[in-house]
Amino acid sequence: MQTMISARGISKKYRLGGTELGYAVLRERIVEVARNLLRREKKPDRHEFWALDDVSFDVGEAEVVGLIGKNGAGKSTLLKIISRITEPEAGEVHLFGKVASLLEVGIGFHPELTGRENIFLNGAILGMSRAEIRRKFDAIVDFAEITRFLDTPVKRYSSGMYVRLAFAVAAHLEPDILLVDEVLAVGDAQFQQKCLGKMRDIRAQGRTVIVVSHNMSTVASLCQRVIWLADGKVKDTGPTHDVIGRYLSEGVENDFVWTPRHGVLSAFEYHQVSVVPGDVAADAPVDVIFDFEIHEPFPPGHLELRVMNDAGEHLFTSSSADGQPNPNHEWRLGRQTLTCRIPGNLLTPGRYFVTITEPYGNYDIVRENVLTFSVTEQNSVAARDNRGGKIAPVFTWT
Repeated sequence: MQTMISARGISKKYRLGGTELGYAVLRERIVEVARNLLRREKKPDRHEFWALDDVSFDVGEAEVVGLIGKNGAGKSTLLKIISRITEPEAGEVHLFGKVASLLEVGIGFHPELTGRENIFLNGAILGMSRAEIRRKFDAIVDFAEITRFLDTPVKRYSSGMYVRLAFAVAAHLEPDILLVDEVLAVGDAQFQQKCLGKMRDIRAQGRTVIVVSHNMSTVASLCQRVIWLADGKVKDTGPTHDVIGRYLSEGVENDFVWTPRHGVLSAFEYHQVSVVPGDVAADAPVDVIFDFEIHEPFPPGHLELRVMNDAGEHLFTSSSADGQPNPNHEWRLGRQTLTCRIPGNLLTPGRYFVTITEPYGNYDIVRENVLTFSVTEQNSVAARDNRGGKIAPVFTWT
């Protein structure tokens, strides 16, 4: 496989408490000089922070590679170096092909110009000729779904419209290498699926994609390989399923009980949420028990349970309003419990992560991966038959 990106020994440092001289705009320099003139006291020390430290990797032709890690791990800095937006302190990156990057929503857009004008402007910034933009114009507009607002200044666009237009232009550039940094989180679910499909098309055409995302489901469904950054270093790299499993499990013991560390946020109060039992045979049920209290009248709502496997794939969601005609239900005052039973003979052997929601007025706070449990191979038809699939239900045959 031909190498498209080769990074060797990439390091990048920043000075905390100050502005990088090489990248400060004139306005920032004027503000800094004014502050220095007004301030008599000694300037605070500027500590060096290494955002990247000796990062090396290769990405091949037609590969879709995920870049994962916690906030501050250096993911966005690495993409900016690959895009040549910023320079590394040490090391070098070799690119073998035309690069298009979608690092922040609307970069290259002029707020006073219309969507039509910004397609030509942004396309030119990304390296497309005017003839090429004209040839792809209709496809870009159709993909972005902004026909009605084509001649409206983009300053009036919603963030969703912004990201649709920005992604449409970048994706139709037909780059050899496409870099995408978390921007898909802005779009709605339907458009996210549309973007994922487009990136698969780009891969099928023999092009290379690097995706930064905190959404493990997106990474798992799209990427063949994952690079895990931690504290500016490459902590792990390899097949998607293996690396995501280690990433999600890092420092996490099986947590069978979750108790909120925050105080009471509203009239709804969690006392605890627990999973019973924590380790279970494949044919036995698992109960997720919600222990909570309603202190005063509270808007109708529901509790939600989401289960993800150790590959980061979102398997299913269940709501306390399931089986009812409306998506929300009334609450009664006082302390109470609700139990969601996950039936036996549903999940394959492995480790699972539970995300819950916490009602807060008219919206929900999401508490990610607060519980874990494991399904063993005991009495598992998946283990017995070596059958594939994300779940292993036992159906009735007649």
